[in-house]
Amino acid sequence: MAGLLGSLPCMTEFDDALALDRVSDGVRRGRLGEAWAIGGAVHGGLLMALAGQALGQHLAEHGGNASGHDSPVAFSAYFLSPSADGAAELRSEVVRVGRSMSTGQVSLLQDADGEPVERLRALASYGDLARWAQPVLREPPRPRMPAPDECAPAGAAPAQLRTAMPLMERVDLRLDPATAGWAVGRPSRLGVMRGWIRFADRRPVDALSLLFFLDALPPVSFDLGIMGWAPTLELSAHIRAEPAEGWLLVEIATRTVTGGLMEEDALIWDERGRMVAQSRQLAGIRLPSGDAGDVRGARDVGHARDPGDARNAGDAGDAEDSGDARGVG
Repeated sequence: MAGLLGSLPCMTEFDDALALDRVSDGVRRGRLGEAWAIGGAVHGGLLMALAGQALGQHLAEHGGNASGHDSPVAFSAYFLSPSADGAAELRSEVVRVGRSMSTGQVSLLQDADGEPVERLRALASYGDLARWAQPVLREPPRPRMPAPDECAPAGAAPAQLRTAMPLMERVDLRLDPATAGWAVGRPSRLGVMRGWIRFADRRPVDALSLLFFLDALPPVSFDLGIMGWAPTLELSAHIRAEPAEGWLLVEIATRTVTGGLMEEDALIWDERGRMVAQSRQLAGIRLPSGDAGDVRGARDVGHARDPGDARNAGDAGDAEDSGDARGVG
């Protein structure tokens, strides 16, 4: 018996967070845990992964797996209200099961004062990643940056900050020193951030976890000197290939900041140097008085790739409405 139990795979924190119970056709229940929260709201990347899990299971029951459509390829999510620790219901429906992809819709809801409140709604297409990953005709090269051991570990942040952001304990994040000046009050204002990342418990990365990692770095607005909440309104993700086991390199950048809105683009490469995922999101920010001029001054270099040569809201203007609080107040 001991040998048999020893051979069973261990449940990781991420897999435990994505555990679902089937209630009926198209309806599943899970639980959002405060261990994945930032500033009181459950992280938006975790919400996307949980929604992706539910939709993938539903599509599999309706012919998706028979067609080999077992991985998210395109995933677009709208964040409608702040999520909280507690039970969640996921409602999925099939839009179409085709020859090359299966498409469906999923909503994540939580009870609030006895009424179901929608937190997230997503439309996604699933397919066979091996089919779409080759041949590679064109993709951005992986940026040059120091090895993980030579980067700034997020785990070295003050205990008070880690307590306010339990999510930081779920990942091993090492920021490129060239893009981490904001952490010591010296943002580059180039609008770029890079880092190595993996799960703290060393869970292997896969296509579903890429939905989480695309939104796992601090908001790129920090590098503009804008500290505070950066609630995501909408995020569109494309999964390009199954990642190799090991570290992921994530680069986020912004080229457009107007009023209280910012776009943030993310790219992920695996240890092979293959670009495996990309996303663009629209996020809300709050500009403290006097910061607008600094942001305007950086507008022409916001796309810089190497400076070395804060997440979901129904109202971008109100950080308290955020369901994807990635920043810190």
